[in-house]
Amino acid sequence: MRRPDRGGAAGDARLPLRKSLAGRLLTVTALVASCSVAATAWLAVQTTSVAIRQEQGQNLKSDAKIYDTLLGYAASHPDWDGVDTTVRDLAQESGRRIVLTTPGRHPIVDSADSRSADGGSSEDLLAQQASAVVDPRSVDTVLVPDAAKAGADRVDPRAVGPFRLPAKEHDALRKAAAGRVECLSQMGIAADVVESPGGRPRVQFVSDETEGGTDRDMEAKCFASYPVGPTATERKALSALNQLADACLKRQGRTAVKLNLDLSWDRSYAYGRDDAVSGAEDGLSDREAKALAAKKAEDAATAERKAASGGALDYTTAEIRDSAYDRAVANCVESARREQLTGYVAEPALLFIDGPGAAGVPGFDLSRANTARIAGVTALVLALTVGASVLAGARLVRPLHALTGAAQRMRDGLDATPVPVPVVSDNEIGRLTAAFNDMAAHRARLEEQRKVMVSDVAHELRTPLSNIRGWLEAAHDGLAVPDPAFVSSLLEEAVQLQHLINDLQDLGAADAGALRLHRKPVRIDELLGQVAAAHQGLAETAGVTLTVLTPPPGTPHPPLLDADPVRLRQTVSNLLSNAVRHTPAGGTVTLRRYVTDPGDELAVEVSDTGSGIPAGDLPYVFDRFWRAEKSRNRSTGGSGLGLAIVLKLAEAHGGTVEVASTEGEGATFTLRLPTAESRKPEGPGRP
Repeated sequence: MRRPDRGGAAGDARLPLRKSLAGRLLTVTALVASCSVAATAWLAVQTTSVAIRQEQGQNLKSDAKIYDTLLGYAASHPDWDGVDTTVRDLAQESGRRIVLTTPGRHPIVDSADSRSADGGSSEDLLAQQASAVVDPRSVDTVLVPDAAKAGADRVDPRAVGPFRLPAKEHDALRKAAAGRVECLSQMGIAADVVESPGGRPRVQFVSDETEGGTDRDMEAKCFASYPVGPTATERKALSALNQLADACLKRQGRTAVKLNLDLSWDRSYAYGRDDAVSGAEDGLSDREAKALAAKKAEDAATAERKAASGGALDYTTAEIRDSAYDRAVANCVESARREQLTGYVAEPALLFIDGPGAAGVPGFDLSRANTARIAGVTALVLALTVGASVLAGARLVRPLHALTGAAQRMRDGLDATPVPVPVVSDNEIGRLTAAFNDMAAHRARLEEQRKVMVSDVAHELRTPLSNIRGWLEAAHDGLAVPDPAFVSSLLEEAVQLQHLINDLQDLGAADAGALRLHRKPVRIDELLGQVAAAHQGLAETAGVTLTVLTPPPGTPHPPLLDADPVRLRQTVSNLLSNAVRHTPAGGTVTLRRYVTDPGDELAVEVSDTGSGIPAGDLPYVFDRFWRAEKSRNRSTGGSGLGLAIVLKLAEAHGGTVEVASTEGEGATFTLRLPTAESRKPEGPGRP
């Protein structure tokens, strides 16, 4: 049985990364970082998306308002003079830079320039593409979606030009419209007066009650009682517009048209031509011509109702039916309107919004709500991160605190209670805890052994010293005669005391690493023969048969040992004397040597047929001053240092010593030493 290594720590094998402390820390860190990154990314995406949508909506709304305001200014002014105040007010309200230039990019006004229009901003500071073109005769349907619903005519309704009513005509029409509203209210119909951009008032029903049971005759009577027909200004402007449209139609070889005040046209002009010529000749198919004829009565009724209601002029083209003639008329009316508005509206201008030098860049400034949301989620992520880190750290640090407390108790000389091993013990902390507990237990055993050793040393020294003192006091008092027997007794006690001191000195030198070995090649058979011869007399006196087993003839000689022959004889002698001492009369002590199976070690085996060693005492046989017989009677054993010296000398030679025993059957001690061929070269300064 090999003597256990009671001073070793836990295994030195490296743990897999998934079980190690570093792996756990890495996992926790990666988890916390992943959660933080995911939460931050989610927050950034959500907040950015919301912010972008909000900013885009605000920007689009702001752009539409700026465009509509400038479009209204252009529709009601013949030029851009005086627009500076309007532009700067819009820029201050929106917090953005607004620039108006001519189509040739000559500055008209710049909200970021305090100078006059003549000294405006440099052209090279403008963006490559304008935000929009401000032209009341061609409205941008993206910024003004209602313009697309109005049909092909994209003229701003505020661009009325020569149709604008003077104050006198406006007042007369206003009075007539008010009379109509009063008349309708007496009939129980809710209506109100609204004015068109040109100044013409018209009646607007609050709800569509005319579709119900209202008396149409009474309604028509109210309209007839307060006529609001075209004024002289409107007739003049309409006549000029009609001439321009007819000229356009004439250039296309089409029949002239009669325009109404709402810019619809009287189709009776075309009916005669549709009846006289084929549809294909006028761009109409036979089916389209029949459809136009069928709509004649309906169109006449609609025109009559509009005329009775005052011809609600909104300066937009009427519904364009699916015919080439109607499309041609609509295009000519639109072209005529644009031509007629020349001189009444401002020339087209390029609009730049948020160009270089603007006060801020929309889309990057977060609102207070978004800022508060970011701060709140960030604080939550931070709190979760700190909480997870604290929990993980506390779980990792808790066993370290227990180890620190146990180490401090050991420093103060107190008994260290075992530190509880963590639940997951197969990691660095678990191994450290197990190693610490083993170290504490080993230290406690060493401390106990130290106390026992001090007591044993005192006992071993007291006995010979007491004997020597007793004999000397007896001689001093004249009670004993210093004859040769007296001197021999004193010498025996002195020699025993010298042996004990020598043993202690050897152990001290071995512990301090100062035990010097004088190595030389040693033949094991010769050494064993010398030791056996030296103990033959002791064995015969004790009635014990001492046998040295030799290999049969022809067996190869064992390899040489690189050892100190004196120390090696001391080692084998201690084992042999210990075996003889514990073997009763009639017993046998056997000494043999053999080479181990790999061939790199030489074993020396000392066996006896004595009382053996109890299994519970086997781990302690090599401890200093350990004796199975606790009374420490000189007649039943030595000082208890022999086997401890054997262990130290074996380790000094690079070998080991083992013991195997069965109680009542004897014990076997095996000394294993490396051969000269297998022994590794040692560094300078080593023995």
